[in-house]
Amino acid sequence: MSACQGVATWTDRNANHLGTVESDAGVFTFLLNNLGAKDVQFEELLTLEPEVLAELHPVYGVIFLFKYPTDAPYAATDKPLDGTFDHEAAGRIFFAAQTIQNACGTQALLSVLLNKDEEGGIDIGTPLREFREFTMVLPPEFRGEALSNSELIRDVHNSFAKSSPFIDETQRTSGEAEDAFHFIAYTPINGTLYELDGLQPAPISHGACAADEFPVKVMEVLQRRIARYDMSEIRFNLMAMVRDLRVRAREIGDAEALEREEQKRRDWQFENALRRHNFVGFAGAVLKGVVEDKLAEGGDAAYEKWIEEAKAKTRQRLESKRKGGGGDGDVEMGR
Repeated sequence: MSACQGVATWTDRNANHLGTVESDAGVFTFLLNNLGAKDVQFEELLTLEPEVLAELHPVYGVIFLFKYPTDAPYAATDKPLDGTFDHEAAGRIFFAAQTIQNACGTQALLSVLLNKDEEGGIDIGTPLREFREFTMVLPPEFRGEALSNSELIRDVHNSFAKSSPFIDETQRTSGEAEDAFHFIAYTPINGTLYELDGLQPAPISHGACAADEFPVKVMEVLQRRIARYDMSEIRFNLMAMVRDLRVRAREIGDAEALEREEQKRRDWQFENALRRHNFVGFAGAVLKGVVEDKLAEGGDAAYEKWIEEAKAKTRQRLESKRKGGGGDGDVEMGR
């Protein structure tokens, strides 16, 4: 779930707005694959323990999703809340200003990926390599414009945009601001830990960081960042970009791990296929068929009885929830 800020909007084939991309390892892994990167994937992290991240070695970077603050200006002008701006680095590493609304997830992914083509040893593929070579001579704001004009990046992003078949009109009239979320990237580049956030004026340096120190140092930065939120705020999500775990399983001859990873890919593929559909037409057809069956069974009287019984059961469930103090919804973590 995200509602990143920007000044332009990508449009997919089926809507007049850009859908958001879910913070999900399966979604981001197939984003990587469809962009042309090879032997790389994402893994979701459920803890801030450095040891867990280190076990995934080699780790190319992490993507962090957090609640976008709306009570104070987000973009700093002179000094960030943590670390220091490195304006000089913007000319020698890939850093792009964000100019596309709701595309911060894809941009965070590219912030790691396009900085690992040479130093990190990732094969990012010819299209992205040519894109990087073309944009590196441009200032960050024009790199952001180049992202918005890339047909490959736009089409891949839109193919994974979450379907939104209904618009909640109450969100427009209730006066309550909807929570917004934002993706940023952390990655070690040339011995320095960088925070890459297209809404900030430059890359943010968090000091010297060798590749093997990254798990410890990035977790320290993330812990400080999370500590600035109220203790009741738990809506964060963290994913690591790592080497394809199937490659390691093949190298060490671990058939069980390989099958586990292959099954994970099959599950991701199925889930991603479901994300591309809103199922409104299917649900409508099922409902229509059920109504026709009820009418065929006993006419209007049977149909009305069925409706009243359904209403009574719904009222009973709601009353039971109220008495038990239960709620109607669950909070999803960074989804």
